[in-house]
Amino acid sequence: MSDFQVCLNAVTPIFLIMALGFLARSLGAIRREDIPGLNKLVFRYFMPLMLFSSIYSSDLSAVVQPRLLLFAAVSVLCAYGLSLGYVLLTEKENPKRGVKIQGLYRSNFVIIGIPLAQQLVKGADIGSVVLLIAVVVPMFNILAVVTLEIFNGRKPSAKKLLLEILENPLIQGTVFGLAFLLLGIKLPEAVESTVSQIGAATNPLLLFLLGAFFKFDGIRRYAKDLVQVCIGRLVVIPGIFLTAAMLLGIRGVEFAGMIAIFGSATAIASFTMAQQMGGDAELAGDIVVATSALCSFTMFGWSLLFKTLGVF
Repeated sequence: MSDFQVCLNAVTPIFLIMALGFLARSLGAIRREDIPGLNKLVFRYFMPLMLFSSIYSSDLSAVVQPRLLLFAAVSVLCAYGLSLGYVLLTEKENPKRGVKIQGLYRSNFVIIGIPLAQQLVKGADIGSVVLLIAVVVPMFNILAVVTLEIFNGRKPSAKKLLLEILENPLIQGTVFGLAFLLLGIKLPEAVESTVSQIGAATNPLLLFLLGAFFKFDGIRRYAKDLVQVCIGRLVVIPGIFLTAAMLLGIRGVEFAGMIAIFGSATAIASFTMAQQMGGDAELAGDIVVATSALCSFTMFGWSLLFKTLGVF
């Protein structure tokens, strides 16, 4: 019962904040058309400060873990390879192929992952989990651009990929946080307090906006595709890579980070990218909605299973 309560307490706040966002939109307090602009605002200004604050306030010895970073990088590539192979065998339409591959391997790690890690391992230094962003997010972005370009009949540009990485606010926030930590640079107390308060407000705001984005119209049209992606994204991929992480001895808050990477919903950014690059945007949006609606339950299941096994 203790393990059950810990996992329930970790996942329930995520679900409730998302539900509050959905209720607010349903009651007309916020319009769905406003969500992309608000997400962009949070993405560019709030999230980099949150990531900076998390690393800046971490213990250096706990942050840099080469084995963890290597495992995450290799696992993301393997997850991508499995997704690619499965979709090529089961899907014939190219606009759908790129979207479904992205839906399977690309998780909502940043938005759902960090609060989950904080809740599952109370009081732990999450710097090592935050640093995973510097590895995982660029890989997600590069693989998504390459995939969507290929299935839209275009050749990916190396220059474009590099610019996207350098201009990504999440990467910038992570790099600056690590630089300040390594160099021992201290912010003035007032600035540090401001950054910390913005960081604390970011995750609830992101989850609220994610809930407000939910819309269930049109899901019947893609029922078969959504069943395939949801099972792959929320059951098969976490089953493979969380088991591998456990067998390799990854424990504690780092394992909570693995649940976030491999067990969370498909990234919201996948919808925007599909829209901009000629993929099936409606399917991409429905994948985000469906996996987000279900991931609270599946993440609870994975958290409870591995908590019971003593992994964290």
